[in-house]
Amino acid sequence: MSDRHPPARFNAARYCLGANAAARPDKTALVLVGDGSETTRLTFGEADRAVRGIAAGLLGLGLVPGDRVMIRMGNEADYVLTYFGALAAGLVALPSSPQLTPAEAAFLMENSGARAVALAGGCRIEPADLGDRLLLGPEDIARLKGHAPLADYADTAADDPATLVYTSGTTSRPKGVLHAHRTIWGRRPMLAHWLGLSETDVMLHAGTMNWTYTLGVGITDPWAAGATAVLYNGPRDPGVWPRLIAEQGATIFAAVPSLYRQILKYGDLRAHDLSRLRHGCTAGEALPVDLLEAWETATGKPLYEALGMSEVSTYVSSGPTTPVRPGSPGRPQPGRRVAILPREGHPEPLPAGETGLLAVHRSEPGLMLGYWNRPDEEAAVFRGDWFCGGDLARLDAAGYLWFEGRADDLMNAMGYRVSPNEVEGVLALHPDVAEVGVSELRVRADVSVICGFVVLQPGALPDAEALLAWCRERLAAYKCPREIRFLASLPRTPNGKVQRKRLPEAAAA
Repeated sequence: MSDRHPPARFNAARYCLGANAAARPDKTALVLVGDGSETTRLTFGEADRAVRGIAAGLLGLGLVPGDRVMIRMGNEADYVLTYFGALAAGLVALPSSPQLTPAEAAFLMENSGARAVALAGGCRIEPADLGDRLLLGPEDIARLKGHAPLADYADTAADDPATLVYTSGTTSRPKGVLHAHRTIWGRRPMLAHWLGLSETDVMLHAGTMNWTYTLGVGITDPWAAGATAVLYNGPRDPGVWPRLIAEQGATIFAAVPSLYRQILKYGDLRAHDLSRLRHGCTAGEALPVDLLEAWETATGKPLYEALGMSEVSTYVSSGPTTPVRPGSPGRPQPGRRVAILPREGHPEPLPAGETGLLAVHRSEPGLMLGYWNRPDEEAAVFRGDWFCGGDLARLDAAGYLWFEGRADDLMNAMGYRVSPNEVEGVLALHPDVAEVGVSELRVRADVSVICGFVVLQPGALPDAEALLAWCRERLAAYKCPREIRFLASLPRTPNGKVQRKRLPEAAAA
């Protein structure tokens, strides 16, 4: 066994909880802060006991290793315990969003072949969609937690399936990304080189549990390091985060860039003691240079960015061992095999400075097993020994990566392909712009143009021509927006990412 590769027999839940339950059973593992005084706390000993109880209970219901367990809950402690309980039993956990419509949830159940559904937090499943699947409500989960626990975690192989996560596909339906138990081992380079995480830390994550960013950085990584994880389940007010950082003694805070911007705009950072906070971490979308500078100026704390995706987690980052270069998410973490490949032709890595498809080698332990029942889409992302997820990037001479957008996000302008990230970065620097998203806007049946969708700073007047002139001064003519639309807010996912494809309909509405 090397540090890069896990042991042949490896269970992700045991890795995160077993050793901690033995070494530090009374240490706080999870704090879930609710609205007002509603706060849930679990020690490592309590979490280990509940997880092994759920695991034993699930197996006692007739589930067998490899069966899929869909989790349809809100941001609650039982979400975490059920997720790790499935892994502890050798089952496959399927985390899902509570905001799915019943029809969307039905698709996931049917497509995954889920044998059981854990349901809580006001979520619902249509009885006709449930079929013969086991339905586990809050009372059932409570009963499973009290079940006589498994004597030990399942003796799974490192390559055995552990998690099935659904993400956007090339068709109109989501695709399932299947991960093995070894994926959690594959996260090890992140701990030192992005998060700077150790057992003495308190990690506050701003996301919801159904998101891999939250399940990974917010819970799995702190538990793997023996640290405390803090999550929030109250009203989504950006001003709450400085208070939570201070009250919980958070040493690391993780969120998406847009939330950092909202905190700067709506939160009173000076009213709270942030002295224990060492740094912030960000992923999910590109970190604008002006936001990086504004956060560091306001807090005196560094902000470390990472680039990743559902198929391979985060593998490029800045951090305690990699100095920040504004505009770049950092360098490939030590031990990662990362390359830039030509968009077409033989998959031979390109030299520094050339733009192409960002690729990760098949030997990466954090890489997915594959797409669930999507052989064509799976074949499309592998080129020889390399996985290419659709990100366009280049590596400079110092090894820093410069993200050029998603291949499928690229806009077509006068025959040139233009990354929305580049145009957004220019518009975001204008003093009147608070938030911005860029996408193609269809102005005639056969004509689309680049459009900037802008949320103005308070008191700023909507002057489209001024913004267009600003871009013309900073971008090649073919990259410049032809239209500006002003919005009260940008359409976002529940975790705060801008939904570029919804920008035109938001403007029309």
